[in-house]
Amino acid sequence: MEEQTAKYHDQTLFSISWPLFIELALHMGMGIMATFMLSHYSDAAAAGVGVANQLLNIFILVFNVTSIGATVLISQNLGAGRLHKARQLSRSVFGLNFWFGMIIAVFVFFYGEYLLRLFDIHGEVFDYGLIFVRICGISLFFESISLALSATLRSYGYTKESMMVTILMDIISLGGNIIAISGLLGIPVTGVSGVSWAMVAARAFAVVALIYLVYNRLSLDLTLKDVIHAKKEDIKGVLAIGIPSAGENLSYQLSQLVITSIVVSLGTASLAARVYILNINMICFLFTLAIAQGTQLLVARYIGAKQFDRALQRGLRTLKISMVASLVTSIFIALTGVPILETFTEDPSIIAVGIPVLWAIVFVEPGRAMNIVLMSSLKSAGDVRFPVVIGIVSMWGVAVSLSYLLGIHFGLGLLGIWLAQGADEWLRGIFATKRWLMKPWERIIRRKAGVPA
Repeated sequence: MEEQTAKYHDQTLFSISWPLFIELALHMGMGIMATFMLSHYSDAAAAGVGVANQLLNIFILVFNVTSIGATVLISQNLGAGRLHKARQLSRSVFGLNFWFGMIIAVFVFFYGEYLLRLFDIHGEVFDYGLIFVRICGISLFFESISLALSATLRSYGYTKESMMVTILMDIISLGGNIIAISGLLGIPVTGVSGVSWAMVAARAFAVVALIYLVYNRLSLDLTLKDVIHAKKEDIKGVLAIGIPSAGENLSYQLSQLVITSIVVSLGTASLAARVYILNINMICFLFTLAIAQGTQLLVARYIGAKQFDRALQRGLRTLKISMVASLVTSIFIALTGVPILETFTEDPSIIAVGIPVLWAIVFVEPGRAMNIVLMSSLKSAGDVRFPVVIGIVSMWGVAVSLSYLLGIHFGLGLLGIWLAQGADEWLRGIFATKRWLMKPWERIIRRKAGVPA
């Protein structure tokens, strides 16, 4: 048992982050590949699925409430040497996410249509989006359990295992997409419904594989008892960190819904361009997300072990790496983005709208890197309220209001909306940097321990 679970000792950022990078790339690749293949099936289908995905992502944030809290608490307990408590937390999070997933999957299936109408999309775009929401709503149950199990494996240092599950999940999804769109082997073309069912099958497989890995690597046998009798004190602790932590992401997704409705008013070409560019843009912050998650695990362990200076320096080093990488990647995307955009669509109106936005990405991404890295590090250190407060103020006061002002009032369209979001990312990034340098998390932990700050 000790040999199996001691993998987290002395891990480097690189050893944690490179499997996370591949996993995130493949996880995002499911959505990008579905959008890419559907764009050749129908621009309306690609736009409808893109909007529907935004809606489903909001519900996935509910599951992230527990997975974020679990990652932080399990990692802190491992860092402090409280191995029994870490295992107990793993069981409680599994049970909690089981019920969250069940409730939300049922809710989305029955009420997804009403929620999708809030985007003010119509015709074929709405019809395709509704098909995707209803079918993929079922897979939210599996996604909820997967996030809990992945959080447990990552906390113990098993990032490669989680990566391998995602690789196999992508193969299943890609195979289903090809069959659904191309009519391979004479199978009828099923379009959006086929792509949706492929995603359900892929996520169901992931749950089975992750349960096996948790048992095999951690000797942790998850049973029905864990679903029924999750410990209240564990749930309270996880939610105390997870709810404020996920509050920032929830605010972001809700603000993106409003911004999407603003884009809808600009026309179908702008909406399709936004969906395609969001997929291309993922390449820019993929590296940042991976090392931010790796840093989050390390910082939580350092805090648990009371290695405060080490935690501080880890965050600052990751910040420098991510900003440089984001700038270089975004410049590359801007220089090569036109042919990439043309692989999604041949519609000249969509391409014309998208080209200026590709250069706006160069402004946005370094600020996003500051924001992602240090906000996630603050959460690991226990400073969970600051990110959500700054997030709500900036996302709605800057991103949403400026999107309307620049995009609609001043007529800059999709370019103006992207610049507005860049201003939001930079503002939050600067506040996060100042907060990190002030080390409020150290004072909080010292005060709880009864040590003078």
